[in-house]
Amino acid sequence: MVSVVQNVAIDCADAYELARFWGEVTGRPVDPAAKPGDGETQVELGGGLMLYFNQVPEPKTVKNRVHLCLRPETPRDGEVERLLALGAAFVADRRNPDGTGWAVLADPEGNEFCVLRSTAERAAPSA
Repeated sequence: MVSVVQNVAIDCADAYELARFWGEVTGRPVDPAAKPGDGETQVELGGGLMLYFNQVPEPKTVKNRVHLCLRPETPRDGEVERLLALGAAFVADRRNPDGTGWAVLADPEGNEFCVLRSTAERAAPSA
């Protein structure tokens, strides 16, 4: 017997607003029953997996021990720029001169996540 991951839970100060940000990041809608001020909501990613946002009273204080890694459909660096425009913050540059690596960003509440190279970038011959 095994367990199946149903959701990734993200503690936050404003569940609805953080779900809206992640809905924009992933191109998936926030739960249609959700409204501003709700203490919890979710964004379904497909295949039954959800990002679940739960409002908690305490602020984030340390680095995440678990984080999301995003593989964009478009080139990584353009996706980084799009996410920054949505409200993400740049945390660390782990990109290498040969094009490998990733960028570390944080969502509007400080939760870190990585932006990897796209599938096409990974498939391209090394320079």
